[in-house]
Amino acid sequence: MDASDLLRNSLLQLSKQEKIRDVIEKAPVSRSVVKRFVPGADRADVVGAAAEIASSGRLSTIDYLGEDTTDIAQARHTRDAYLSLLTALRDQGLTEGGTVEVSLKLSALGQALPGDGNAIALDHAREICELAQQAGTTVTLDMEDHTTTDLTLDALRELRADFPTVGAVLQAYLYRTEADCRDLAHAGSRVRLCKGAYKEPESVAFQAGAEVDKSYVRCLKILMQGEGYPMVASHDPRLIEIAGALAGQAGRDPKSFEYQMLYGIRPEEQKRIADRG
Repeated sequence: MDASDLLRNSLLQLSKQEKIRDVIEKAPVSRSVVKRFVPGADRADVVGAAAEIASSGRLSTIDYLGEDTTDIAQARHTRDAYLSLLTALRDQGLTEGGTVEVSLKLSALGQALPGDGNAIALDHAREICELAQQAGTTVTLDMEDHTTTDLTLDALRELRADFPTVGAVLQAYLYRTEADCRDLAHAGSRVRLCKGAYKEPESVAFQAGAEVDKSYVRCLKILMQGEGYPMVASHDPRLIEIAGALAGQAGRDPKSFEYQMLYGIRPEEQKRIADRG
């Protein structure tokens, strides 16, 4: 796990613990650190950050932090937050053409609810996808820990039946991911490849950083040689360079794939990549 993955995982974990989150958001020093990597806690801040990113020729995807919802009211609250956000982004002209999209975690939409959790989360995701499509943009379905991988891929297939541009996320540190890349590297399939940000057991995931990097490159080769739209989620200069080389070897147009980085990390490199097309 590299520093960016560690940061992402830390933010996700803290977002689930209300008391800790409240202390961090209110403490002056920690608040300034969080603001560097999270554009804001309210809709106006997020929309403003998305507009600033768009003005520099970059795209963005927005994730509402929070996971493992076991309360139906909270799951509905998360759904409504996404719907309100998409409406605000649309009203500011930021969604047309996919300039700004959103990323969803099924666990935040109710997947862990007892009984019909999967169905509830899928219904909530479908509502968000519907509004995103009407607004001229799309959705990417985040991947979580390995126990939910199959459920997430099942949901992806169901959503794509009505919303074919819904993006997938695959995590290179899982042994299974090369096979998943082959399954998803078809025409029209948007696939974000990241290293992985969860603590996974040795039985399902590579543990050494070098092995994760090797897996990432193998997965990249599959995606670049496929007919889909790879989204290279990495801050590692070596992997970014390798991704460009693999795209060239596959004869890819620069607009047939993209690089993704977390907000606030290597902003100058983000602009440099955007400027070169």
